[in-house]
Amino acid sequence: MNYNELNFQGLQAEREWEVSQAFPVLMRKVYVWMTLALALTGFTAYGVATSPGILQAIYTNQILFWGLIIAEFALVFGVSAAINRISLTTATLMFILYSVINGALLSYIFLAYTASSVATVFFITAGTFGVMALIGYTTKTDLSSMGKILFMALIGLIIATVVNIFVKSSGLTMILSYVGVLIFVGLTAYDTQKIKQMLLQAPDAGEASQKIALLGALSLYLDFINLFIYLLRIFGREK
Repeated sequence: MNYNELNFQGLQAEREWEVSQAFPVLMRKVYVWMTLALALTGFTAYGVATSPGILQAIYTNQILFWGLIIAEFALVFGVSAAINRISLTTATLMFILYSVINGALLSYIFLAYTASSVATVFFITAGTFGVMALIGYTTKTDLSSMGKILFMALIGLIIATVVNIFVKSSGLTMILSYVGVLIFVGLTAYDTQKIKQMLLQAPDAGEASQKIALLGALSLYLDFINLFIYLLRIFGREK
């Protein structure tokens, strides 16, 4: 065996090591990004809730309020649609900005619900999310068909929520809250499995693969936030 053959085998072994290390590294990044985004959202929400001036500016200025909502949608769709054209740094900054804006808009929960119930529901959400994420990660069952059903149910939930803005039915609000919990419990498992499958195919932990991990973190972040909101509507104690 000559030097070139030995060198080739060495490079091949190094490549296999890199590939084997990519998946756990990328999965860890998914949950690190998600956790940091949740922490940023929580601190922002609390900070705005304890700042009367900022709070009043957001909820009394309709232009600012709807501007923030539009900005949220623009950032989510922007990151998802342009992920292949923008750098990882830009995508990360957009994710950070989204989590901050979302925190500002969620500041009302500290005014509407008691601090103890917010904390309790947060831990309920964390436990539920953790269980469903574990199920999605470990199950051998293909959840693709369930994902399609959940997506259609989510569209129905959004439409019903918009209708209820005008109807203002407390009974319908509670029904939608239970439906929302079921949908996002299922989406947590589905998204976890989908993220795992995508990252298992990642050839390395380079920027392209990290972008996929970032999108995965965004998906799970949205699942967690929505699950938390719907559980809060059910179990939260109003002030």
